[in-house]
This record gives sequence, C-alpha cells and structure tokens, in this order.
Amino acid sequence: MIWKAYGIESPVKEFRFHPVRRWRFDYAWPDRKIAVEQEGGIWINGAHNRGVHYSSDMQKYNFAARMGWQVYRFSPAQIRKGEAQEFMKTVFNVNNGKGEIPK
Repeated sequence: MIWKAYGIESPVKEFRFHPVRRWRFDYAWPDRKIAVEQEGGIWINGAHNRGVHYSSDMQKYNFAARMGWQVYRFSPAQIRKGEAQEFMKTVFNVNNGKGEIPK
C-alpha cells in the first residue's frame, strides 16, 4: 500500500531474482527489472554493515546489475517518510511522464 499511495504499482515482496543463489530483493518489479532494497541497521552497526555481510551485499548488487537489474537503496526512514516513493516516481515516470529528479 505504501507504493500505491504514490501512484506506483505494487511490487513483489522478497522477490528471488537469481536462479541459483538465494538472493532476494525487498521490493521488485520483475517485468521492469527494477528493485528497491531497504538498508536497515545503518545507525546501529547492523549485520549488513559489517565485513562479511557488506561484501555479500556488494556481490548481490553486482550480479543484479550484470543481469540487467536497476537496484535502488533506501533506509527504512526514507521509505516510511515517502522519500523513497517520491524518488521512485521519477524512475517509473509516474509524475505525468516528466521523470523529474528530486532536489
């Protein structure tokens, strides 16, 4: 619902994008190969901000790019406040087709 409120079609949650690895995107629009990752734990030194997990995430994002995916990363606060959705509107050209870049 948080996406539809901004005029963006609902994404697939926890979408597994790789045929072998168990990698998943938090939100994905598979037909467009667009994904959003919610990067939690950024202020508390969470697991994904530490060596092994951080390296694993880089590998995941690199493979996704090589497979033709556009991956956008946001904090939970940016999603909760609607900043992520406003940005994604420009990606999807929802804003009357203008695709304006937010300031």
